[in-house]
Amino acid sequence: MRLFWSGLRKLVRRLATWVTFGLLVGLLVLILIAVGATAGRAGAPAGERAAQRVLLTFPGAYDAILSFILGLGGLFAVIYGAAVAGSEWQWGTLKNAVARGESRSRYVLISFASIALCIAIGLVAAFLIGVGAALVGATMAGISTSGLYDADTFARMPEQFARGSLAIIEEGALGFAIATLARSQLAGIGAGIALYFGEGFASIFLPDIVKYLPFNVATAALAGGASGGGGFGGGGAQLARLDPDTALLLVVAWLVGSLVFTALFAERADISG
Repeated sequence: MRLFWSGLRKLVRRLATWVTFGLLVGLLVLILIAVGATAGRAGAPAGERAAQRVLLTFPGAYDAILSFILGLGGLFAVIYGAAVAGSEWQWGTLKNAVARGESRSRYVLISFASIALCIAIGLVAAFLIGVGAALVGATMAGISTSGLYDADTFARMPEQFARGSLAIIEEGALGFAIATLARSQLAGIGAGIALYFGEGFASIFLPDIVKYLPFNVATAALAGGASGGGGFGGGGAQLARLDPDTALLLVVAWLVGSLVFTALFAERADISG
């Protein structure tokens, strides 16, 4: 536990933590406030006005906010995981820990546990800030917030958060593993971003294969309305999705596989340089 809390304190002070969280929340707040400010403007097409009202009308706004966070959050999680893992090699942190007698695999796994907790906390914080921004936007647009305390939405929210957290943590683990293999922040981030967008591009040509890949199983695991596959958070074309429960098992498999790979590589890698 000492190593875990030490890693968590280190991440809280890291610029990468605040930049990643700030970019995600900043984009979310900017979009919601902008929609609220322009929702009632004269001359806007009826379809556009209806779409804007959906983003700010509760309880549907809860799903829209979570969809955005989970859709874009996967990319940020890959970047964040790669940034932290790459720094372990570039700054010599892993080498120093091993010199103190720490197990290599134990060190990298506990380091990722700290990352996972930061991601989960960031998801909840971003959602709460997004709800606040949606309330401000709804007030600006003159939209009723009567659905804010919808009981059905609150009842299914814990499952959505659990699935969403696991999905984003899995994507962070992928970035963590890539940067560990590359032993570089820059190479890990670049490769993670390329894989994120490459998987989406490959879905045009190989949908039956791509649906088993990490980013698509993360999306498919999110049962219900917050899947990130729609207009506010997901973007892109729809493709055949796995059953949510099957996808959740594959999310766990990708997560465990990424961490096992990272641990094995760390055990065998040369860290003397």
